[in-house]
Amino acid sequence: MNKKLIAGLAASLALTVGLPAHAQQKTVRIGALYPLSGALASTGAEIKAAIELAVDIVNNPHPELEGLPLAVGSGLDKLGGAKLEVVFGDTQGKPEVGLADAQRLIDQEKVVALTGAYQSAVTKTASRVAEQRGIPYLNGESSSPDLTERGYKWFFRTSPNDDTFVENMMQFLDTIQKVPTAKIAVVYENTDFGVNTYKAVEKFAKQYKRELVANIAYSAGSASVTAEVQKLAAAKPDVAIFASYTSDAMLFVRTMRETKYAPPVLLANDAGFIDSRFVQEVGPQVQGVLTRDVWGSDVAAAKAGLKKINDMYKAKTGKELNGNNARSMQGVLVLADAINRAGSTDPEAIRKALAATSLTEAQVAMPWAGVKFDDKGQNTQGAGLILELKGASYQTVWPEKYRADKSLPTVPFTWK
Repeated sequence: MNKKLIAGLAASLALTVGLPAHAQQKTVRIGALYPLSGALASTGAEIKAAIELAVDIVNNPHPELEGLPLAVGSGLDKLGGAKLEVVFGDTQGKPEVGLADAQRLIDQEKVVALTGAYQSAVTKTASRVAEQRGIPYLNGESSSPDLTERGYKWFFRTSPNDDTFVENMMQFLDTIQKVPTAKIAVVYENTDFGVNTYKAVEKFAKQYKRELVANIAYSAGSASVTAEVQKLAAAKPDVAIFASYTSDAMLFVRTMRETKYAPPVLLANDAGFIDSRFVQEVGPQVQGVLTRDVWGSDVAAAKAGLKKINDMYKAKTGKELNGNNARSMQGVLVLADAINRAGSTDPEAIRKALAATSLTEAQVAMPWAGVKFDDKGQNTQGAGLILELKGASYQTVWPEKYRADKSLPTVPFTWK
């Protein structure tokens, strides 16, 4: 062999051996589980785009986002500039598929952590696999309170849960003077998301001296919801609270409109009601529908850092960020920051770094006070908003300090 070649190889080997293990790592892989096909494909596609934006923020210099961890530099600096790579799994919106894909991502794709899976029922099964394998699982958007009540060591959630969101709803309803808000009906799909929404409403309605007049559960993906709408109309609630994903939300709206029934206040627990497909296809009919959320484009516009991130997403997709995908993006940013602070791809080191997370308002891409986990893995610094659909987008109506349009909220709700 050529002596110069041998010398070059030897020098290269010596350099590689002399480097710490993490410096040899060119990419760090995390797995992301979302419904990329099936009834929730539109939501999954928007979340995927937001996560890809988070990866861009981590991997490429963005000095305009100074203050956001890892935004100014290029890659994970404490791992030799390694790039963040996300391997996506398609849950199809099914818990059993999410479980199998979590196993695949860990065993075959060798990811060092997982994120996802939007739907609480899918997150529940996928995170169980991560717990069994000792792999960190950062959930950015599932809201079932039960997820952080399992005594898990490896599970962390950045989003507020439904207890926070439903209490926010009750606090908002206290501010409405135009119509009564004492009688509440809950319409929900019979999954973890829906059932836990109902439980939270039951808990906080009593605390805020409101009466539950209807408890209407239905099977997700039903071909018809006529019977459920009839039950709702017969109960004559002041407020109808819905926990439904996109296709079901659209079906309920269309069925209520066809039967000429409208509750005085229609208040959604996020999910399908904020999906861009819902806004585009049935939005003109439901002007005035209310929803809880964690992201408002109007709130983002008032804060320079959030506006820049929203503008980046809009340039990429032609759409505004919403509460579904903004939370997923933030989850990946928190996970990347923890991996970097760990200075390692060792699962235990990443878990410890997640547990030690302490981000301020200026360090997160959400209108939150920051990110800090309690001993159950729940972020204690998140907060909720109430939005109203006006025109082609949602406008923030609560807390009042964020309300730009003082004519909102529009109640009672009527069909357009």
